[in-house]
Amino acid sequence: MSGFDDPGVYYSDSFGVGGGEGLGGDEGGQKRTQVKKRFREFLRQFRVGTDRTGFTYKYRDDLKRRYTLGEYWVEVEMEDLASFDEDLSDGLYKLPTENLPLLEEAAKEVADEVTRPRPVGEEVVQDIQVMLKSDSHPASIRNLKSEQVARLVKVPGIIISATPVRAKATRVCLQCRGCRNVINNIPLPPGLQGYALPRKCNTEDAGRMKCPVDPYFIIPDRCVCVDFQTLRLQESPDAVPHGEMPRHLQLYCDRYLCDRVVPGNRVTIMGIYSIKKMAFTKAKSRDKGAGVGIRASYLRVVGIQVDTEGAGRGATGTVSPQREEELRELAASPNIYASLSSSVAPSIYGSEDLKKAITCLLFGGSRKRLPDGLTRRGDINLLMLGDPGTAKSQLLKFVERCSPIGVYTSGKGSSAAGLTASVLRDPNTRGFIMEGGAMVLADGGVVCIDEFDKMREDDRVAIHEAMEQQTISIAKAGITTTLNSRCSVLAAANSVFGRWDDTKGEDNIDFMPTILSRFDMIFIIKDQHDQQRDMTLARHVMNVHLSAHTQTEGVEGEIPLATYKQYIAYAKTKCGPRLSAAAAEKLKNRYVVMRNGAREHERESDKKASIPITVRQLEAVVRIAESLAKMKLQAVAGEEEVDEALRLFQVSTLDAALSGSLSGVEGFTTQEDQEMISRIEKQLKRRFAIGSQVSEHSIIQDFTKQKYPEHAIYKVLHLMMRRGELQHRMQRKVLYRVK
Repeated sequence: MSGFDDPGVYYSDSFGVGGGEGLGGDEGGQKRTQVKKRFREFLRQFRVGTDRTGFTYKYRDDLKRRYTLGEYWVEVEMEDLASFDEDLSDGLYKLPTENLPLLEEAAKEVADEVTRPRPVGEEVVQDIQVMLKSDSHPASIRNLKSEQVARLVKVPGIIISATPVRAKATRVCLQCRGCRNVINNIPLPPGLQGYALPRKCNTEDAGRMKCPVDPYFIIPDRCVCVDFQTLRLQESPDAVPHGEMPRHLQLYCDRYLCDRVVPGNRVTIMGIYSIKKMAFTKAKSRDKGAGVGIRASYLRVVGIQVDTEGAGRGATGTVSPQREEELRELAASPNIYASLSSSVAPSIYGSEDLKKAITCLLFGGSRKRLPDGLTRRGDINLLMLGDPGTAKSQLLKFVERCSPIGVYTSGKGSSAAGLTASVLRDPNTRGFIMEGGAMVLADGGVVCIDEFDKMREDDRVAIHEAMEQQTISIAKAGITTTLNSRCSVLAAANSVFGRWDDTKGEDNIDFMPTILSRFDMIFIIKDQHDQQRDMTLARHVMNVHLSAHTQTEGVEGEIPLATYKQYIAYAKTKCGPRLSAAAAEKLKNRYVVMRNGAREHERESDKKASIPITVRQLEAVVRIAESLAKMKLQAVAGEEEVDEALRLFQVSTLDAALSGSLSGVEGFTTQEDQEMISRIEKQLKRRFAIGSQVSEHSIIQDFTKQKYPEHAIYKVLHLMMRRGELQHRMQRKVLYRVK
């Protein structure tokens, strides 16, 4: 059996100077026992607090609590270890592959002591996994060079992909093909190293022939396995130098570190920077000596911290009782609604109603599940239509930062598959796999879509289902499934002519009624010219530019961003308000009035409004009222909330719906003017046949002789040109009738 003591697997640390191998085997063993003993003392004796105030044994209690819960892991802070024994933590930093297993064995022994007596059937102590955590400064992926190999490093970044959890053997059991000799419990090195099977069998039986070369195969059922998962880490976007592509690093997690993170999380990884043999590609194998000694690097993870700050996933963790008390006090303050809405993008001046609506969108209504299994959505969708330079995109960026989960996309750069879901071929298995797009990633958050009007029509249709039913169904390439996308949509768009043109009315809005009815609130933001307002706005902008770096502390009554995020997450988890009966009655009556108003308006203007008022709009008001109650952490939305919700709805969607038609354009509002326009049009059509040309001047003279006002004639000509019935010819002097 002498061949098995050293199966020819070399760790990368065997090059470490003065490691255990440099000494005699016996001395090395003694040193290891000593280190293990120190680790055990650390876990058993490290305490927090002073003698006077009473102290707790941090890791002992932690181990005991976790072990009884059936979680066999413990998290050790490197700072605690350094304060207990500097050499230990130094050794763990410099030679982690030797010292970490010792720490795990020590943890197992301590767990054995603190959990005695164990119940029947659980006498065997489980292995304990030790995770490390450190407050030291992280290094970037770019700074990991060859001298860091086999050291403990700390790297921040974003997880971009994760494999499914697979099993890896830690101890294998081999059997010889020739003599059926079984060898048990051969330990494998952790990580992605691999293991070289012994080449020859050395059972010496006198009367037998020798076994062939490479006789061993693995008996899979008798191996001990652990879960493992490989992740890809990409360096965070703010750390990438100008004009460079972000770098990637492969991560290897095992046991309890699996499934800690999902793609899209920002994390800080503690790990051992290790190397593995590169898989030879087909092309290389001709040139045998090319890749000898070249190794690919990866990181063996020993601790993961998910960052809650920054964009993306927010602080959804547990809230401590003191923090909860503070949040409840905040909710009880009388003007919570005003302070919440003024904390939305405080650097942007004005547009109070819009900010209030965005606050409602962040909190959202309550999702209802009906007895027959249908659900009604609780998320509020909001569309901002408006002139350039009204800070729409800034608001979108702010919402992406402060919602618990935020995804920001732009209209032209996103396709239907990128927003909903795409089916693509897995490069390794050649099977089809499915990847969720932006709407699926933002499940439980907000999708911000900028340049909504620049999207292609068929891509915009893909959002329909996600906005109302909140699911995304696909049937592509043999995969038929439904994904959840319970997210709010915040869209920003410009009007058709770039700027809002008051004379055009309806024609500014280029969207289909199908998509418009799915938005709960539609804000039309016009850039009004008003000297007083322009003054204050300019002063505000100048202040922001002058004191951008000094103005860290906010205005009075503003809520800091971290608190804001936490409050939103807390309100969303804890509170699901309903309407009160009186409020519902009031809302019903108001809705009927609203519908009538819209119908009257349609009858007057003699055409359908492009923003419809439907039952969806009634539900929208209900959702807004619920979100207003949720801001105050109330269980019931009363009449006061309904009034405010109706007011918000009035200033947004209804104003937008009634902004169409010819109202307010050069006095064209009355019925007579409408009739006059149609009279002029009929006469014009009688006047010249299809395909004929008439000079514009003569037409206008003719009609003014008949006592028609000149602007009305121009209006009719303009309308007919818009419909494509007339065309200008010869430097716009002659009119040509097309149809």
